[in-house]
Amino acid sequence: MAGNGQIDIERYFERVGYDGPRAPSLDTLNRIAAAHVSSMPFNNIGILRGQPVRLDAGALNRKLVMDGLGGYCFEQNGVLEHVLSALGYDVAPLGARVRLGVPRSVVPPRTHYFLRVDLDGAAWLVDVGFGALSLTSAIRFERGIEQPTPHETRRVVEEDGRLFHQVLLAGTWIDAYEFTLDAMHPIDREVANWWTSTNPASRFRNRLIVARAGPKGTRLTIDNDEFTIRGADGVGDSRAIGSPAELLAILDRHFGLAFPAGTHFDIPGHSWPEPR
Repeated sequence: MAGNGQIDIERYFERVGYDGPRAPSLDTLNRIAAAHVSSMPFNNIGILRGQPVRLDAGALNRKLVMDGLGGYCFEQNGVLEHVLSALGYDVAPLGARVRLGVPRSVVPPRTHYFLRVDLDGAAWLVDVGFGALSLTSAIRFERGIEQPTPHETRRVVEEDGRLFHQVLLAGTWIDAYEFTLDAMHPIDREVANWWTSTNPASRFRNRLIVARAGPKGTRLTIDNDEFTIRGADGVGDSRAIGSPAELLAILDRHFGLAFPAGTHFDIPGHSWPEPR
């Protein structure tokens, strides 16, 4: 059992369904990352329910490990940072500016948190908290090389002195985020988490976002009232969610998130069709 302010490692492995080796190696790292993103759904449900997002180890342990409620980047990668450090990995927290749908001419806030793991003389990028594009294995920080993962192909590129993590989607390289190698210290994460979870302009305050990695390269996502299963080819099969009850059923069946009947999420500007 974990004491106050700790992650319960045994319960964590039980939660993500991992029973493999624990010695710090690349194989162990990749297997843990794959188990994590397949079992611990990315979501902002707590934010939409008006619950504060706390980043101390005790709060992360209760919400993600004990209660299995998942969370977003600061929570997902926060738990993994504690776990990997406890296993003996050399882990450093880094920050990024999300670039999905944001042109390079625009400067978005530095509100994403991911991990660098140094292992056997190489630096690896680890990110189990990037929603529908969370990494299912580590990728090297080496510039310009295409790196297959169990899901999408990735690469790190440097252009005009700026570093970008890119993902190959439907044959096109897309900027996932822009980053530096400067540490994202706990106080930086607290500030970014506060902005992301409380600012009325934050997308996490205005949309229901749920994501999980599925088998054979698939991804499962909810965006407000749309449920999508995206294949390994990048093509998505989407359908509308017709009611709050149907949403709860999908959350339970496909994401392992169970809520009492009648639970509603406050999504600004969204309304469900009237029952017939």
